[in-house]
Amino acid sequence: MVGETTAGTTTGADAVDGAIAQGIDFDGSPIPPAKLALYQRVMGLEAGRQRSGVSNTMRSRIVRIGAKHLPQAELDAELVAAGFAPLKPKEVAFYYGS
Repeated sequence: MVGETTAGTTTGADAVDGAIAQGIDFDGSPIPPAKLALYQRVMGLEAGRQRSGVSNTMRSRIVRIGAKHLPQAELDAELVAAGFAPLKPKEVAFYYGS
């Protein structure tokens, strides 16, 4: 079932979204109401933000998430090969610490 927090359903953004919707963490503990309220407030603000374009948003997500999983040189090469701008110095400093 989508949103269950049992073993095997704790991977991917959908699992996190389901747990948040239920207000229950993966370990079965309730998410404190103050944390849920702040999350919902910020997500509401984000939902109303004007976007600069799908391609820009895709690149931002690729960089933010890709930096967790790929070495800097590999992510940079993949971005360029796909037709995106290469990593910016500020992104390298933020995500890779150099």
